[in-house]
Amino acid sequence: MAAAACGIPQVAFAMDEQDDEKTIIITGTRADRSLDEEPYPVEVVTLEDLQRELPRTVPEALRSLPGVLVQKTASGHGSPYIRGFTGNRTLLVVDGIRYNNATYRDGANEYFAQVDQFTLAQIELVSGPASALYGSEAVGGTIVLTTRPSAMLEKDGDFFEGEQFLRWSSGDGSLTSRTGLGFGEGGTWGFRGGFTARDYNDIRAAELGRLPYTGFTEKAFDGRFDIALSPGWTATLAHQSLWQDDVPRTHSTVYAVPFEGTVVGDDLVREKDHRRSLTYAKLRGGTDSRWVDTLDLTLSFQRRSEIEDRTRNDGRSIEQGFDSAIWALSGVATADLGSVSMTYGLDASHETIDSEREDFNPATGEVRTRLQGPVGDDADYEQVGTFVRADFSLSEQVLIEAGMRFSHVATDIGTFAEPVTGEARSLSGSWSDLSGSFRGQYTAREHRVWAAYSRSFRAPNVADISRFGASRSSEIEVASLGLEPEKFDTFELAYRYETEMLELGASAHTTALIDYIETVPTGRMREGLVEVAKKNAASGRISGLELFGRAALAANFSLEGNLSWLRGRLTSPTADGPVREPISRIQPLTANLALAWERGEHWLRADMQWADKADELSSGDLLDRERIPPEGTPGYVLLGLRGGTQIAEGLELNLALENLLDEAWRPHGSGNNEPGRHVTAGLHLTF
Repeated sequence: MAAAACGIPQVAFAMDEQDDEKTIIITGTRADRSLDEEPYPVEVVTLEDLQRELPRTVPEALRSLPGVLVQKTASGHGSPYIRGFTGNRTLLVVDGIRYNNATYRDGANEYFAQVDQFTLAQIELVSGPASALYGSEAVGGTIVLTTRPSAMLEKDGDFFEGEQFLRWSSGDGSLTSRTGLGFGEGGTWGFRGGFTARDYNDIRAAELGRLPYTGFTEKAFDGRFDIALSPGWTATLAHQSLWQDDVPRTHSTVYAVPFEGTVVGDDLVREKDHRRSLTYAKLRGGTDSRWVDTLDLTLSFQRRSEIEDRTRNDGRSIEQGFDSAIWALSGVATADLGSVSMTYGLDASHETIDSEREDFNPATGEVRTRLQGPVGDDADYEQVGTFVRADFSLSEQVLIEAGMRFSHVATDIGTFAEPVTGEARSLSGSWSDLSGSFRGQYTAREHRVWAAYSRSFRAPNVADISRFGASRSSEIEVASLGLEPEKFDTFELAYRYETEMLELGASAHTTALIDYIETVPTGRMREGLVEVAKKNAASGRISGLELFGRAALAANFSLEGNLSWLRGRLTSPTADGPVREPISRIQPLTANLALAWERGEHWLRADMQWADKADELSSGDLLDRERIPPEGTPGYVLLGLRGGTQIAEGLELNLALENLLDEAWRPHGSGNNEPGRHVTAGLHLTF
């Protein structure tokens, strides 16, 4: 039971499985649970899906899930919009550790594309708010990544194994190589690690031809050591690092190629280097205590750095960046108390951020060191929270789930530019929140109905308060003072029909946006751009409908698909009074359909992705002329053929013929078009 990474996902609840090896265990609700028992709407992309579907990045592995739009400002970036939210209103979690940091913008960002998918055993998408479990930012959805463990529990005696994976695509002339190895003693200890290198060349788009200045390089390595300490207890020590070099933001440069009326930027150079790493130690096990059946303790350290080089058309250049370091500690316990099962815990993190910026004017030879980089300098950001979730089985048919979390967030920004005078300023602030969720589920034979209410929130982060720099194509953002947390009230009603041969489902959801932090003009111009700042000045609502289904057909065939509809409106202040308009970059009506055949080690699939024209544009979208066409992003139909086979023992070949109609297309809000008709091939060797 699995989701198809770039095809059609398995719908959230698995069909009955008698084979334990096929039971999918999810962790996104902060406890190990079987997918078919979880009342949350969860989509799963498995290891097999990742190896077969050949996605370029983690965000692209989510491309065909219900309610997801993957925006890509640049070829090396990726920001999933989940039910209309992205950036710092969605949360990424790696092995139970928060991945987001306090530099995240409210709009699309690049950071979700900086996790090596070859380290992963599974991707889970928990749609909708999860602040009751994770705190701030878990508003639109939470993406939960689980890394591949060592083979310690799968092997007997001493073992040594290796793998080599090659991915090639004609769409961008890219080549990816992944080399991995594992060794250890079965049941006692084990190690798994590897090295990944990627070389991306320029994209070749339909109608537009080669898109210059879109290639870059990337490399990553990882290692994970697992050891059995005693019966029922294991310890894990893991590390992963990734580097991206010279990732261009092509849309703002003179190298951009116009599409349906977009304009070409005037930067001569605009590119970023990224470095990220995660190191953690984890202890997991079970006890005989009434109140603690299982316990998970994690200590982690993350580091993220970014350097941007930007040269204007008059030769003026900017070099700016930041360095973020996060220490975090979490503990999660479960307890089965008969008719009630509980998950509870606490977590805390402390982040430090340093940023810098230098401007160079070739006309005068002057080098100017600014007070800050893209966010405030010498900043601290702390989060502490405790939560509890309880599942009540009132009968065989009725399940109630309730959750609550108390969160405290504090920041101390040492230096940032005061928005009016430009003088050095410091600021301290703190916020507390009580988030909650309630779900009721009724099951009668093949039918399942549930209703849910959730209150989620997002505290202002360092980027909200102290950001300085280019925003949309014609805007520059300055610091924002006096911000308070946003709050979100979400209601969801869903139905699912499940038999061994057929699954059908529908989910309707609506979210009220309260004290929404919106970027609004200040009335000033700065450096020839419209100056904007953030305020708790907006309110609105996002509503959506998701339909999905899967049918097992004769002769090893299956048919599955989904459809997503969203509508979002935001009321914001202007000089002429409040204006109600579409929420920026709202996902257009989107549908996915796939017909698949599988027999033994052989599989084939024909798939289609359809997106309507995205012409529900906000005033900000209309100003974003380098990325969004003036009449909206055109709709598209993408057809693909995929298949794979085991050509020898330990050697698997997967092949995809993508964009067969050679459509000229880009996801709504993206900075580049995607490849035209192209071939992607993957070769996987295990030994």
